[in-house]
Amino acid sequence: MLENYLPILLFIAVGIAVGVMPMVMGRLLAPNRPDSEKLSPYECGFEAFEDSRTKFDVRYYLVAILFIIFDLEIAFLFPWAVVLRQIGVFGFLAMMLFLGILVIGFIYEWRKGALEWE
Repeated sequence: MLENYLPILLFIAVGIAVGVMPMVMGRLLAPNRPDSEKLSPYECGFEAFEDSRTKFDVRYYLVAILFIIFDLEIAFLFPWAVVLRQIGVFGFLAMMLFLGILVIGFIYEWRKGALEWE
């Protein structure tokens, strides 16, 4: 019974070792010479002027979501282009429908002003 779980336990042990060993080696082998420049807060080259827990504007998240959507669109286009001859007209029309829906969503976001940055 226990021999069935041995590969799983080995996998977990190797995963933990791969995650923990670089941290331990870095702590033991790295030189520790702190100075004021290394310990200073860094944010875009200047001192932080607000609390770090302030809320971001909603437009930041909208742009991030739009980036993810169009990034996934490109991820779907590459395999589709490779097998376009095998899937024929139906595959072409399905992808055009997919792209059309994304373009309609993009136009909607553009008209609503989600891409405007002040």
